[in-house]
Amino acid sequence: MTLTQNQSSSREWNSDAYHRLSDPQVSWGKKVLSRLRLRGAEAVLDAGCGTGRLTAELVEVLPRGRVVGIDLSQNMLRSARDHLAHFKGRANLVLCDLLRLPFEASFDGIVSTAAFHWVLDHDQLFANLRRALVPGGWLEAQCGGGPNIFCLRKRADELAGTPKFASFFAGFREPWLFQDAQGAAQTLLRAGFVEVETSVEAALTILDSAGQYNEFVRNIILRRHLENIPSEQLRAEFMAALTDRASADDPPFSIDYWRLNLRGRAG
Repeated sequence: MTLTQNQSSSREWNSDAYHRLSDPQVSWGKKVLSRLRLRGAEAVLDAGCGTGRLTAELVEVLPRGRVVGIDLSQNMLRSARDHLAHFKGRANLVLCDLLRLPFEASFDGIVSTAAFHWVLDHDQLFANLRRALVPGGWLEAQCGGGPNIFCLRKRADELAGTPKFASFFAGFREPWLFQDAQGAAQTLLRAGFVEVETSVEAALTILDSAGQYNEFVRNIILRRHLENIPSEQLRAEFMAALTDRASADDPPFSIDYWRLNLRGRAG
């Protein structure tokens, strides 16, 4: 769920594909929500709400509360409005950059899943989140961390360096920041959080087929990489090569996801 890219094209996702393919992200997010201890009347920010699948879960457990979902992708928010329409305004959705949050002491809690690794300035990110919370407010979040997708990243880098693709990736930087648990804890403490807890856990994800792997990686993980390749034919060749290599993995079509868990209170 991209939140910080500068070019408008880079902010956008194929939200229909994301909504359909994001079962792994939703399953991780439900585990994060299961850790919450809510009264049901809190004001909660969903930071990087995507297509609203987890925002809907939040609305369900906050019958007297208020949920605000933010994302920087208009496509994501359009899909989220459709998904949340039956809640009749119980969730407000805002087009917003996490590095430019307009909120101050506005929320009892902040939830985020599969979003923070798209933000490259974590010091500014967590300072903004701290400012958005009331004193004593809580953060419960998860994102990519540690050696997240190391194997896929290595393969994509190797392929991007071959003669066919190298010219398209001159100066390209990975669009993610994957902190380890210790680094993330220090960042939260610098931002003014207390009672900080962080951990990294493996979340190996196995997809069903070559077609599902290809579509998932194209739309969920390597979207920014593929934007550098100028033709659909070459993008298809890039993805076909990665998919072919993944077919030989044990198990085939697996993705070496690692999740960074984040918890703290506004001091």
